[in-house]
Amino acid sequence: MAAARPPGWVWRPVAHDRLLARAFHSCTVLRGRLYVVGGLSFGGAREPLGDAVMFDPAAGRTTRTGGPGGPRRSHHDAVSVGDRWLCVVGGWDGSRRVAAVAALDAERGAWEAWSAAPDSCAPAGLSSHTCTRLSDHELRVAGREGGTRTQRRYGSVYTLRVDPPARTYSYREEGCHTASRSGHSAALFRTGGPRPGHQLLLFGGCNSPAPEVAGHWGPGHIQEEPVVASQLTEQLSRLVRRERGSAEGPRGLRHHSCSVVGPFAVLFGGETLTRARDTICNDLYIYDSRKSTRPWFHLPCEDRNMKRLSCFGCQAPLFLSKAVEASNHLGKRRDKSSLGG
Repeated sequence: MAAARPPGWVWRPVAHDRLLARAFHSCTVLRGRLYVVGGLSFGGAREPLGDAVMFDPAAGRTTRTGGPGGPRRSHHDAVSVGDRWLCVVGGWDGSRRVAAVAALDAERGAWEAWSAAPDSCAPAGLSSHTCTRLSDHELRVAGREGGTRTQRRYGSVYTLRVDPPARTYSYREEGCHTASRSGHSAALFRTGGPRPGHQLLLFGGCNSPAPEVAGHWGPGHIQEEPVVASQLTEQLSRLVRRERGSAEGPRGLRHHSCSVVGPFAVLFGGETLTRARDTICNDLYIYDSRKSTRPWFHLPCEDRNMKRLSCFGCQAPLFLSKAVEASNHLGKRRDKSSLGG
């Protein structure tokens, strides 16, 4: 019998702090640090946390930031704007779904109150949605609109304009709809061929294994950020070359993390809708946007302690996914592949 092939990726713990023990929070990169906002502190909790925690991977230090006045939110999303502000969009405030925007000024280390512009057509409420940065003034929100009792049977798409100097924001609903999704993820990719530019893909949050397009933009519309983790992109390329691809992605996966690394979307953990028991997952999925056929790669994890729900899940340790050749000893390098959602 042939010897089993060694795994192409491993988990490496990088921090252990009770401040990170939460679920249904957001985790966003800003100024080279990870900002973890809100969430629920333990299973069954209904009152969201209202704090922000900053993890500095270079120093290996976790601290609270922002002081008092932070929004109590879970099932929200957050994006960085202008390399200064962390915008927290929508979510559950403990009693209802909201669409309000709050901002943490990383330069001052304080929360700011932003208000809706007069022309804003805000949704009734948002939760378990996605918010993707297109530029420092334009975001794309995708998810089901709804209040406490009802939600639409389809997914809505909104353009969210933000004006950091004026501390205002404005929603505009787009004419397109998506499948009804909740707890999905979103990834913005470059496109080639006859329609070059960028497209936004949605993953999971419903029974369909197929990604769905939630927006397409021509050349020059998207404000691209500097390329980071170039070594990790190459390592992921080597990893998928040794794996057999699949035409379908995970079915019924939600509340997982999703990190975009070059042409790859790396999905981890979450909850599956396909099983009645043992629903929390610990598998790694890689989507290669360059492939028109068999773009999915599934890398199972044997360690049941790595089961995670909504980014880091309800455990305190913080881990980095090293989806790399194990023999490369890439833990010594500085490429960041945190799977915060």
